[in-house]
Amino acid sequence: MYNALNDVDLILAEDTRQTGKLLMLLGIKNTMKSYHKFNEHKMLASFINLIKQNEKVGLVSDAGTPGISDPGFLIIRECLINNIEVECLPGPTAFVPALVQSGLAIDRFCFEGFLPVKKGRKKRIEELKEESRTMVFYESPYRIGKTLKDLFEGLGEERKASVSRELTKKFEETLRGSLSELADHYKGKTAKGEFVIIVEGKTSRN
Repeated sequence: MYNALNDVDLILAEDTRQTGKLLMLLGIKNTMKSYHKFNEHKMLASFINLIKQNEKVGLVSDAGTPGISDPGFLIIRECLINNIEVECLPGPTAFVPALVQSGLAIDRFCFEGFLPVKKGRKKRIEELKEESRTMVFYESPYRIGKTLKDLFEGLGEERKASVSRELTKKFEETLRGSLSELADHYKGKTAKGEFVIIVEGKTSRN
């Protein structure tokens, strides 16, 4: 990682404050610019032009892997369209350890990321009611209780599930149970960290 970040001319960061802390620890002083979900469409063309001018550009997300519920897909696709080589350096992705620790079947699963906050939310959950694969969701600490409630109301309160947070960190935690039990646990609570929700797919008993 050090060599990759030190070798590029420009680092695109989801949050320059967070990435700045990492660069300071590594002693890297390369130029850094913001690239996040609020400006990625606007800034895409200018960054592609920089790369075409033989600038080496690196993309860093706050946590996880760029493109996995983080900015990255648009610029990666545009690079490939323009025959620009893309190299991915594997890093931690929260849903993998969450899946393994869930105790649910993981031979087949689907990644749903964040559910729509408002428009299309109920419809999306309804569409997943017949999904037989284990389902993976991401959620913020501000909506974890509501999302678990919406899931048990839409998929059935006895669906088995697990909720993991702060994975690979000091206060890592995984809770397992039915969707209704987990929704009760987080009801009205303020929780810290990013969450991964794993829900079993439809079976003959549900």
